[in-house]
Amino acid sequence: MSRIDETLDFVPVRIAVLTVSDTRQMAEDKSGQTLADHISEAGHILVDRKIIADERVQIADQLRAWCANDQIDVVISTGGTGLTGRDVTVEAHRDVYEKEIDAFGTVFTIVSMQKIGTSAVQSRATAGVAKGTYLFALPGSPGACKDAWDEILCKQLDYRHRPCNFVEIMPRLDEHLRRK
Repeated sequence: MSRIDETLDFVPVRIAVLTVSDTRQMAEDKSGQTLADHISEAGHILVDRKIIADERVQIADQLRAWCANDQIDVVISTGGTGLTGRDVTVEAHRDVYEKEIDAFGTVFTIVSMQKIGTSAVQSRATAGVAKGTYLFALPGSPGACKDAWDEILCKQLDYRHRPCNFVEIMPRLDEHLRRK
């Protein structure tokens, strides 16, 4: 069963937060702030935080820039995962992914079902890996960000989490690039 192995040392992860919105400014960005607060409270390092309009190319460019930054291990975006015409975050993420973490969306849906019932079907939360960096796309509501953090990310981004976690395999995410 899932547990924290207290005999191991906590390993802080370096995280960037991207809010995707045509209307929000930093002062009104409750979802981005929710993530920033949870990241810091968990002992991780918030390396950068930005707001970008719902523009697929701009989102993908920012994700690529952060993936190229060796000071960033994880990128979490919030917003733009819905079904409307302006919701292009999922497509932008998939433009960048080398590998998709298929089960993330499924697990997020299970968590959401417990909170909001069948409304969970309207989310297209996704995750993947690119250039050794984890990428997570969450809905734009503070509640969804809190649920994703509390139920999934805080555990998978904790090196002490057993039976396994994302942190322990970080050194191997880009091993295919080092092979001859």
